[in-house]
Amino acid sequence: MTDWTPAMVEERLAVAALVLKRMPEPRRQGYFSTWPEIVHSFGDKVGQEPKPMRVLPSPQDISRMEETLTWTACLEPLDGKIVWMKAHGERWKEICWAVGLRRSAAHQHWQYGLSVIALTLNRRSFNRSLSKRKVIALAAGA
Repeated sequence: MTDWTPAMVEERLAVAALVLKRMPEPRRQGYFSTWPEIVHSFGDKVGQEPKPMRVLPSPQDISRMEETLTWTACLEPLDGKIVWMKAHGERWKEICWAVGLRRSAAHQHWQYGLSVIALTLNRRSFNRSLSKRKVIALAAGA
């Protein structure tokens, strides 16, 4: 496989977030209903909105998502939060409000997080005391 780039990491995180959204809701064990299933007639269904169809992810998608979930463990909590919020499709305005940073600073934390993940996946060692800009440049040159 080729070396990981921050763009590839971003795409994989977005796919993992999409798979996470498609997972079925967890159900409590031990709770059940003794009521019979209600069968609606055609007249009852007229004018109702159809229920959205939920397509469950494949086992391969779930395995890739589980692998991807471990990637943010090497990040600082703030960087991990920004990376996941962006992967879930949040707008920069909501991200900035949630983390308390300006857009330019939040964007730099996001790029830094993607770069750290890419460098870690490529098994490239780098000094953690480097500035965020140098780490971003190091990952871009990879």
